[in-house]
Amino acid sequence: MTSCQSVLIVSDTHGQLHDGIARLSEGADWVVHCGDIGDANVLARLQPRNRVIAVFGNNDAPSRVGHEDSLLFDSLPESAELELPGGVLAVVHGHRHNPASKRHVLLRRRFPAARAVAYGHSHKCLVDQCEQPLIVNPGAAGRDRTYGGPSCLMLHAAADNWFFSAHRFSLKRARYAP
Repeated sequence: MTSCQSVLIVSDTHGQLHDGIARLSEGADWVVHCGDIGDANVLARLQPRNRVIAVFGNNDAPSRVGHEDSLLFDSLPESAELELPGGVLAVVHGHRHNPASKRHVLLRRRFPAARAVAYGHSHKCLVDQCEQPLIVNPGAAGRDRTYGGPSCLMLHAAADNWFFSAHRFSLKRARYAP
């Protein structure tokens, strides 16, 4: 394992991926998708060296995606863990951790050994560093409910430090493809 790894964290694409976010994936060691993928082509566009981890979101149900994608989405786990330098990144969509006002508390209880927990569902980009594990949400990387434009997080994970940077793109000049 190298001394530092980069992880692009995305969520809530709902079948559309902003081109700027797809370009960021090209330089990442890993891509993590926190659910509500919406179209298998989104995952294909995010594959830098075939290292993509994705979890099931509430909108990835067979009744909401095309038949050709339903087998893939049925095979996605509800949660996943990625071992990185300095700890584990837990990944979940977050729709089963309610009420929303207690979601961070519930995620910390569910993944106490993780260094950070990445979740989606709310479409709001945030990094909560007030307690361990850290709780992060990349916001929506697609077109729907982006709260200021499509967004994602980049994690730089080293054994002694994890650094998250937020990236937001304009909806006005947005280019999307599945």
